[in-house]
Amino acid sequence: MTLSHSSIAERLATVRERISRAEIESARAPGSVRLIGISKTKPASTIRDAVAAGLCDIGENYLQEALEKQPQLSDLAICWHFVGKIQSNKTAAIAGAFDWVHGVDRLKIARRLNEQRPPERGPLNCCIEVNLSGERSKGGVEPGELLELASAMREMDNIRLRGLMGLPAPSVDPADQRIPFSRLASALLDLQAHFPEMDTLSMGMTDDLEVAIAEGATMVRIGTAIFGSRTSGPQSQESQ
Repeated sequence: MTLSHSSIAERLATVRERISRAEIESARAPGSVRLIGISKTKPASTIRDAVAAGLCDIGENYLQEALEKQPQLSDLAICWHFVGKIQSNKTAAIAGAFDWVHGVDRLKIARRLNEQRPPERGPLNCCIEVNLSGERSKGGVEPGELLELASAMREMDNIRLRGLMGLPAPSVDPADQRIPFSRLASALLDLQAHFPEMDTLSMGMTDDLEVAIAEGATMVRIGTAIFGSRTSGPQSQESQ
């Protein structure tokens, strides 16, 4: 179902209100949390409505789908975020088409993004994805490997290491939600002792954004609450 422009605007306003309230309740500075709208499976026209309602940051999980939408929206000032699983054969397209990448999970991917980033676009903002669950089937770097990967990425000229991203297992219990977010925040704090310029915690989605903000999220990735339920699309590790 495609939502109307007015419906998108109302839903976006509701999400912004949730973020503002969470900032106040967590003693965070107003406007300290950046909202990324996850628009996978949604048409370019719906993204255009969201941008008209004030959304500046758009996140996509599916590369081919994003590459089809972007030319249709080239007249808009959109900051594009890639938040899906990164395959080695897709890094050139990602490096050329996006402003942020939220899922760097190994050195090979970082090197390819660095080598393939068009110089005229400036450094690509990157977050390292951390495996918060410890499950081998889940993407992300093990916490013990973070310093080594971060150190290597920091030396690369065409990417800018910004912070960490996490995708915890779904839970409706705020206490359970808090644990992985707290671990990710602690991991960033440890890295900031070596790399104080790291400033980003990309964590929190529709069902847990308040807890994520309480634990220090600087970016929340919201799909359903803005754009409604998704239509079918390629399988992805992300469920926003």
